[in-house]
Parts: sequence; structure tokens; C-alpha cells
Amino acid sequence: MSSELLGALSSLEEEKGIKKEVVIEALEAALVSAYKRNYGQAQNVEVEFDQKKGNMHVYAVKTVVEEVNDPQLQVSLEDAVAINRGYELGDEIKFEVTPQNFGRIAAQTAKQVIMQRVREAEREIVFNEYSKYEDELVTGTVERQDTRFVYVSLDKVEAVMGIRDQMPNEVYRPQSRIKVYVSKVENATKGPQVFVSRTEPGMLKRLFEQEVPEIYDGTVEIVSIAREAGDRAKVSVRTNNPDIDPVGTAVGPKGQRVQTIVNELNGENMDIVEWDDDDARYIANALNPAEVVDVIFDPDNDRACTVIVPDYQLSLAIGKRGQNARLAAKLTGFKIDIKSESEAAAEMSASDNDFDDVDNDDEDVNETDTNSTNEE
Repeated sequence: MSSELLGALSSLEEEKGIKKEVVIEALEAALVSAYKRNYGQAQNVEVEFDQKKGNMHVYAVKTVVEEVNDPQLQVSLEDAVAINRGYELGDEIKFEVTPQNFGRIAAQTAKQVIMQRVREAEREIVFNEYSKYEDELVTGTVERQDTRFVYVSLDKVEAVMGIRDQMPNEVYRPQSRIKVYVSKVENATKGPQVFVSRTEPGMLKRLFEQEVPEIYDGTVEIVSIAREAGDRAKVSVRTNNPDIDPVGTAVGPKGQRVQTIVNELNGENMDIVEWDDDDARYIANALNPAEVVDVIFDPDNDRACTVIVPDYQLSLAIGKRGQNARLAAKLTGFKIDIKSESEAAAEMSASDNDFDDVDNDDEDVNETDTNSTNEE
């Protein structure tokens, strides 16, 4: 058993990268528990592993005292000095108590400890490997699907994609290859758990980085992404280089770059808009393709505004089921209220009439007060 154990420890270190010292330390601790459990001993014991021969020895550790109260934990100074004249009160002495049949127990324990360490090491290796891919795109193979998840094989680990992370316009067939975004990696008790997504805004960002070299190298920056996965997305971009058109760069010649991303996402429409440090212009850009006449900010809320658009552009600005306005608000971080020119003009006229009525009321009151004074 000793030579087999030494061989197993060497193989673990070479193949799995698990150091001998780590396994031996765990093995010695496990053997202490095994000894106490199998031999009903409660004394303070230690197990030492001989790394040259592979043998194991059990020692009872006793403290040198003047008067012994517990023979399992203590040894008298007189007996200690008889062993070695150098012992003093408070010293600890090891007495070998290795049972004759301890080798069988040791072999079973060693097997359990080694298997446990192998499992832990494999989990750690997988966790460390896929932690590097968090917030990145990877390609996997669809394995199966149930009511909760789509299971995607990523070589050494099976990742899961929840309902919210699945595109509503996609069907995931077994053995099909798909690109997924690693949203989270957890080191769970049952092993590393990798969560992937096709709906995260981060996936869209990584796709643009793959297709647009200027975005990858930082010449053009993606400032914000608003996305309703599978249907439509808005992406705001900017650059510090005055010679570069950030929108045209992201779209690509004849729209080739953005079309590649649209194809990858099965027809999800893309609006690329230019970021601007002027909030009014940025909001107007975000409502593309609608034209904007004016942006009026709410004096009581610095993150709210009213946007005025031509009458014939109102439905376009709001979008189907309010989608365009909703995405623009998410992209810019502003609460956006959209009104047509005629509606805004009518409200302004009504407001002016209310103001005139108030003025007339004031004049009536003043006239009444004057008449009352004259009568007196």
C-alpha cells in the first residue's frame, strides 16, 4: 500500500497539479478522525506520514505534569525524565500507539481523501478557467433543454441559460453551435456553475468589439446600450478623434458591420446613435429616426424632459407599443415625455388663457375694492 500511495501522490501532482503536501496534510487530519472513531480513543493524537516509505504512524501526545489526573492526556515528570532527562514540566511527549491493523483503515481513508482532493482540484481548475471568461463571449454546443434552462456545453463544463437569457425569436436545437455571453460564474457546493445569456447588453457590446476594430481598440467607445432582446436595440457611441465618424464606423461600409451583428441575433434591429455631452442633442439623437423640434427640461426634475416633435412624426417618435421612446429613455437615463407640436401649442395656449383669467380676476378684485372705498 505504501508504494501505491506514494505513486498516487506523485501522479496527482503531475497530472492534476495537486501538491503532495496538501494531500498529506488532509490525509493526516482524516486519519486522526479515523483512529478516534475506530478505536474509541479520545486522547490527543497525531498521525505522521513517512514521505520516503509511505508508512503512517499514530502518536498519542501527552503533556508532562507534576501529578497525573488524566493518563490519556498527561504523563508524570518522573516517567518523562525516565525516558529523557531533558524533559521539563509543560513539555509534550509523543508515544507511538499505531494499531496492528491500522494499515487497512489508512488505505481506505487515503482513497477517500485523494478522491475528494481530486474532485476539489478539478472544480477549482474549472472555476478558475471560466472565471476568466466572465463578461466575455464564448462558443458552445446546445446539449438539451427543459422548462427552466437551455444546457450549453463549453468543453469542460455545462453552462445553463435561463428563460430570461433566451432570445424570444430563437429555437435552440441540440448539437447546434451558438455564441453566448458568460454573465456569471459561481463556485457552488456541487461544483462550478456557469450562467450564460443571449439577451444581456454585454453580449451586444462584445459583438461590436468583434466586428468593429475601432471599438475593440478604443478609438470608438460604446457609451450606453438599451436593448429589448430579439426585437430592437439602441447603441450610443462616441470618439475623441475629430476625423472619425463614430456612427459610420460602427455601421460599416454599406452597413456590413452592423448587419453581421443583426444576423447573429436573428434579425434584432439596431439603431446606432451618436453620444453628445449636450443632453438635448443626445436625447434628440436617441429618438432617431424621428425628428425632434425641441427638448424642454423639467425645472423640478433634472432627469426628466418633454420632447416636441412634428405632428406627422409623433407615432414614429413613440414607436410601436412605445418601444422607441422606451429605449431612448433607457439609453439616455432621462424620463422622456413626447408631444406633437400642435399638442404642445394647444397646452401653451391654454396656459396663456389661464394666466389671462388670473390677471382679469385680479383687476376685478382691484375695481371692487376701489368702488367700496369710494362708497365709504
